[in-house]
Amino acid sequence: MKKFGLVAMALLFAAANFYAAQVNEEELKSVSQTIEFENYTGPHARVDTLEAIKGIGSSLGKEVGKDSAKAANVGNQAKYYVIHAIDPSAKEKLDADILILGSGAEVDHIRNLRHIIASYLSAAYSYSESDAEAIATFVTVYNAVYRKNLDVFKSKYKDVVVNNLSAEKCGLSTKYSEWPGQSQIVIPVSDASGGLSAVDTSVISDKEVVSSMKEEDGKNIDDRKKMVDIKEREAEKASEKAQESQKKATEQQKAADAEKKKADEKKQETQAAQKKADDAQKKADESKKKAEENPKDKEAQKQAQEDQKEADKAKEEVEEAKKEEKAQEEKAEEAQKQADESKKEAESQQAAADKKQSEAQEERKEIAKDQEKVAAEEKAAASAASVFGLKLVDAKLNSQIVKVNTDDGVILKQSPVKVIKNRAMSQTGKGFVAVAGENSGKGAVKLVLIDPESLEIVQESEEILSDNSVLLEDGGSYLVVIKDKLGFFVGKYGPDLKLQVKSPVPINGSSPIIKTSAGYMVTDLTGNPLVLNSNDLSLTFKKAVGAAKNLTGKN
Repeated sequence: MKKFGLVAMALLFAAANFYAAQVNEEELKSVSQTIEFENYTGPHARVDTLEAIKGIGSSLGKEVGKDSAKAANVGNQAKYYVIHAIDPSAKEKLDADILILGSGAEVDHIRNLRHIIASYLSAAYSYSESDAEAIATFVTVYNAVYRKNLDVFKSKYKDVVVNNLSAEKCGLSTKYSEWPGQSQIVIPVSDASGGLSAVDTSVISDKEVVSSMKEEDGKNIDDRKKMVDIKEREAEKASEKAQESQKKATEQQKAADAEKKKADEKKQETQAAQKKADDAQKKADESKKKAEENPKDKEAQKQAQEDQKEADKAKEEVEEAKKEEKAQEEKAEEAQKQADESKKEAESQQAAADKKQSEAQEERKEIAKDQEKVAAEEKAAASAASVFGLKLVDAKLNSQIVKVNTDDGVILKQSPVKVIKNRAMSQTGKGFVAVAGENSGKGAVKLVLIDPESLEIVQESEEILSDNSVLLEDGGSYLVVIKDKLGFFVGKYGPDLKLQVKSPVPINGSSPIIKTSAGYMVTDLTGNPLVLNSNDLSLTFKKAVGAAKNLTGKN
């Protein structure tokens, strides 16, 4: 077993000049839209089950899904809250769901936040679990890329959405510590009725978002493949709908043509009725003139009256024909309007299908290129000579494990665990043992085992440790400072991270633990040294025993 700490740090500092170019390159990259989420990756005092985490999202989604066509506000504003911002009257731009993380929200890892979003999408819009998880990944990156960029949201979303956003909170911070009370996660909704195209996948996977995802380890190939698969299925469904709409448009056009033919026939009937009426009126006028010229001719008078009646009747028939003609014209116009709308809908659906298919094809090409790059990088990393060490990550002196190429100093892999305490770790056959975590929120400082391949925590102690606990490895055992309700104590752990023995007296929470020929030297609550037995951590000095009695109040 080898102790890592200052030795590994020295190795990294020795390569400082070489790293300068890489550091500058990273700084330049950070100016662009490269997104790297900073999660809490240490132990937890309370661990929520995956089912409980997903339950947060599904409970919100079920409420929205009851009537997704209507606007709604659901959830607890102090923790997790959704504004279902829908406005059917506004035809331009997008609707959206806004997931708000209240000041009491406890989610502290992007993985769990994505579980919440995915379970919400499944419950609200009937997405499959796999599709929902992929979309959730893109949603989080999308919101991080456009964090605090209200103008971008204004350009794409309806007023009902924008009016619920603020310039300081819109989007998602890359730092988990800034999520509670400061997050407005926008999910673009293109079809509130649900289904595969409920979320606008084109918006959440634009060039800026994909470019950012390609900067991550492994270039996010799996999630990008899933998004391509979703878009291809969207294209297929849109194309099917386009064909159905076109078929409907064709049938409606036939009906419209038939109605137009009837309208033409009605027009001809009206014209014929008008001619008949004109002839009848002409005849009536002639009879009237004759009757006026022969006032005593009773037969002429009678004929004039009869002819005028016929003319009036013909006029009525014309008016009736005109009404029927107008009604038929309106019917023909409505039929044509329906046919035109179906045709327009078919064209729109086919355009959407072509757009999704084009995006999918282009992204597949990019994924193929990136797969070759990743394979080459992994091959190079596997064959490179390397060492593990610690890299300081913040002003609190927290560290993370890094794997470094000893030929060129390039970091081959970094642990997601960035809360290793006291710049120290011990290597075992199973991985790396370290004190890690933060005693805040759901977090806790514990003794942990970190896997040498994934560099993630795979085991942790049941007991919580002091924030300032040191780590001493001695013959396969690990000594740390335990924190409990009575104070701080030395704890001795085996390779399985199970507590073997605990000191009988309290010590200073920041006490060093030094191995001596007489036992382990620590610092008591008054600042004086104590020496503990190497086996059972009992006190070895009589004076120390007396001091311990005074400290504990025992006789």
